[in-house]
Amino acid sequence: MALLQINVLGTSFAISANEDEEYLKNLLSYYTQITEEVKKSDNLKDPKQIAILAGILLCDELYKEKEKYHKLKKENLSAEELADMTDDEDINQITSDLISKIEKVLD
Repeated sequence: MALLQINVLGTSFAISANEDEEYLKNLLSYYTQITEEVKKSDNLKDPKQIAILAGILLCDELYKEKEKYHKLKKENLSAEELADMTDDEDINQITSDLISKIEKVLD
């Protein structure tokens, strides 16, 4: 279990997670990079809007990667194995959960 101090978009707090500290730091670094790109490209100033747009961009990235994964998996699986695969509802739930977590942190 690792403790990570988060300082993003004028908000500071600590989280504890069942992940390696280096992994958490890499995630935070990547998220910070995305928020900086959003700030520059869209000239947004409101931290909540920046965080939401960054979250949507990350969800978009996740969704596309999952689609690629499932497409590759489908090409190599039998019909029975395909029936057991994760569907779009699961991907949508993950996306919704991520957006909810972002909103809770920003409130």
